[in-house]
Amino acid sequence: MSVSEADVIDALRPVEDPELRRSIVELGMLRGVAIDGAVAVVRIALTVAGCPLRNEIQNRVTDAVTALDGIDRVDLDFTVMTDEERSELRELLIGDPAATAGSAPRHGHSEGRSIPFADPMSRTRVVLVASGKGGVGKSSVSANLAIALAQRGRRVAIVDADVWGFSIPRMLGVEHTPVVIEEMLVPPVTHGVSCISMGFFVEEDQPVMWRGPMLHKALEQFLTDVFWDDPDYLVVDLPPGTGDVALSISQYLPRSEMYVVTTPQEAAQKVAQRAAYMARKVGIDVKGIIENMSWFTGDDGTRYELFGEGGGARLAEELGVPLVGQIPISIGLRRGSDSGDPIVAVDPDSEAGAAVRAMAEMIDVTLAPTRRTNPGLRVVG
Repeated sequence: MSVSEADVIDALRPVEDPELRRSIVELGMLRGVAIDGAVAVVRIALTVAGCPLRNEIQNRVTDAVTALDGIDRVDLDFTVMTDEERSELRELLIGDPAATAGSAPRHGHSEGRSIPFADPMSRTRVVLVASGKGGVGKSSVSANLAIALAQRGRRVAIVDADVWGFSIPRMLGVEHTPVVIEEMLVPPVTHGVSCISMGFFVEEDQPVMWRGPMLHKALEQFLTDVFWDDPDYLVVDLPPGTGDVALSISQYLPRSEMYVVTTPQEAAQKVAQRAAYMARKVGIDVKGIIENMSWFTGDDGTRYELFGEGGGARLAEELGVPLVGQIPISIGLRRGSDSGDPIVAVDPDSEAGAAVRAMAEMIDVTLAPTRRTNPGLRVVG
């Protein structure tokens, strides 16, 4: 049967740009279609030269078009958007930056730029993952929790706000840096999670020696200059403790909910209290406690509680919040964090993977805000 150019265009409408997550037809990336017998010639305009996901776009376009009866081959011709076209694309995605340039700063705004997650009508649940001290596995919990929420069909983004100790890109296995379109950062996506981190802008072995104002500005840019595209969840991996970053986040994201990570050890529990009390003093809702490194299961099935027991449950009881989950010590979890193969992605049915998935379900379902407090909340399933 003969295939028309309109048939090819219709076949390409569901094809999305991997990072912008919008149809390449809607974005204006499809520039031309021609039919030559059983060959479809397709012209695609990439957003930037050297687009890191060019091969993925090529595969998606080829698969969609060759699925048509009568098309045996696709010849792709790539071009690149002009500066003017990128400006139009940026306006399509996040609006005209000049429209608010003269507005006075308001709550959740700075220099006229809006933080979308501070809007009371925002659909996004902002999940702060905090700890009182370092070394309790907060970042690995953040990374795996974000993936587990994405596996539940949610659109998820993660901000690595641990500016000094950034590690989320490595843990997620992110392979390229954000794409810049007219001063708008398009975050890389891996395992269904969009990610931004200071690790994209400095060498991994270089220290970040910044004080309050610079940290404040960097966090603001992570929230205002990145194309987040209205995710269901924004997971924020906070640095340990109660310093500048935590205070800035409470100012920028007043509608956040916090989950405090601790280990079973009593000393860790006492320090974790401080993060929770700080959150309450600045008006952040502490929703639950996550206990990490709860036990190690030997080959014989015996549980060894290497760091004691009960610290998470005691802290939850003291704060009057639920113990959201207990994550066991796992070699797979540790290796995955080092290699960029998160255990929830590569071994979701393992003991640790199942624990994180159950934790994500509790946050997504049991602890979900009501429509009264979040009128824009999406309902899935």
